[in-house]
Amino acid sequence: MKENTASGTALSVAKVRAAHQLIDDEPRILNDPVALRLIGDDAIEAIRADASLRSNARFAAFRAHIVMRNRYAEDCLSAAVERGVSQYVLLGAGYDTFAYRQPPWAAGLRIFEVDHPVTQGAKLELLASCGVAVPANLSFAPVNFESESLREGLARAGFDFSQAAFFSCLGVLVYLDEKSVEELFRFAGSMPPGSEIVFTFSQPDAALDARELEVRAKINATVSEMGEPWRSYFEPGRLRELLLRSGFSEVSFLSPEEADERYFRGRSDALRPPRQVRLGRAVK
Repeated sequence: MKENTASGTALSVAKVRAAHQLIDDEPRILNDPVALRLIGDDAIEAIRADASLRSNARFAAFRAHIVMRNRYAEDCLSAAVERGVSQYVLLGAGYDTFAYRQPPWAAGLRIFEVDHPVTQGAKLELLASCGVAVPANLSFAPVNFESESLREGLARAGFDFSQAAFFSCLGVLVYLDEKSVEELFRFAGSMPPGSEIVFTFSQPDAALDARELEVRAKINATVSEMGEPWRSYFEPGRLRELLLRSGFSEVSFLSPEEADERYFRGRSDALRPPRQVRLGRAVK
């Protein structure tokens, strides 16, 4: 991320979630009306006016990944709440909207949004300008990882380290080097039993076909220009090894077949399940 500039990729992701509400068929994989409020009327009109967005294969694949990862994380969170987990930490929260559209089962959660202070400040300004209220069970943890740790940021926000927590880490690992990924896993794995982390990741080039490599090259060029280059790629086996070593006892990955069964089967729009494993979860 460029210094003193809010994350551009975070706002782009919010626009993708909003596009899902506007151009894809029911049932929505992710119901996110708050995203529409965040992006504003001009962006909504631009999405509606571009008839090519619905059928564009690359945009459909990206849209499917974005809404699926949020839905999967929230499904896993719901199950964790049933087990008694009462803290939810969004790492690299960006313009995530869960806290502002939370379902009744989340009422007992303490929610912590963790992000760079500049991006978080921009989000707070946007929420205020859109009239989106900040719920009482939400705390913000601005963390500049160049000068402080996640533990310090969460402690300042009132996080209870004696209680189990659910961590979502969506679209974050690719921006970290392997050492930082290991440190993050060790931190989450140090939480009490019952804690869980759901994360996205990208596999190495060797796991991709020619078309996927072409798409990756374009993405890398774009995010590098925005000052947010991708830094790490992992095979699922390597992630499993790191997570087990960090204290987790159960590690699983959402396969394309399971994703199809849970979220895409019978859809009449252009959304299709991923071709590669890109989502995982680990429970302590």
